[in-house]
Amino acid sequence: MPRPAVVADACGRAVRRSLPALAATAGITVIGIGLWAGYRFVTTSERFAITSIEVEGTTHLTAAEIRAALPVKLGDNVFATNLGRVADAARATPWVATADVHRVLPHTLVVEITEHAPVAVVDLGELYLVDASGHPFKRAQLETGDGAGLPVITGIDRATFETAPAPTAATIPAALGALATWRQEPSRPAIGELHLDAHHALTMRTYEHATAIQLGPIGPELPARMHTFDAAWTELSEPERLRARAIHVDARIDQVTVALTPPKD
Repeated sequence: MPRPAVVADACGRAVRRSLPALAATAGITVIGIGLWAGYRFVTTSERFAITSIEVEGTTHLTAAEIRAALPVKLGDNVFATNLGRVADAARATPWVATADVHRVLPHTLVVEITEHAPVAVVDLGELYLVDASGHPFKRAQLETGDGAGLPVITGIDRATFETAPAPTAATIPAALGALATWRQEPSRPAIGELHLDAHHALTMRTYEHATAIQLGPIGPELPARMHTFDAAWTELSEPERLRARAIHVDARIDQVTVALTPPKD
């Protein structure tokens, strides 16, 4: 058996070797307790209660409408609030395209949003507002002014849109691009409706008299077809323009067919 002095010396060396580890463990424990106490303080203290929820970037929506959609209210703790959940809730509001949320200490939450910019109303069985990418973002409530002054796009099958949303949506910017080209000539009649058939051939309907101007497939020949329309439109008298029900420029670039309603007796 080892002598008592040898055993005591070995124990002493073991204790001395373990002191740094014990000190580190104790230090980590103290730091952990301090961090927990600090976290508990900032997430429960009334000093960090939210007193203001600021909303920036609204045009069609009001700040109150955005606040009502958020999973946070005045009095909640600013640190305990999940900013990601707040941003997701803001983005779930139909008009909102993007949302960013950040804290301004000690007690303010700032919600910065970007709204969708509607460029047209599309008929998909129901009327929807669409953005420049061609994607619908909310149902159009015409009674509240949604879509006022915007062209209406018809002819797009809802089932086709749901089956192939990306390529179908791409036809909408193409049609709007054709409308932009049309508007470059001020003498052309104002257009209220753009109709796309199953083959993406474009028919424009005039705003005042719903005259159908059939231009054919959207493509590089479209500007030339519009110039052919201009030549025919110039030759029509005002009474003939009022009687024009359909103007076909879709057969040949240099040919126009005008369908007139019979004159009144």
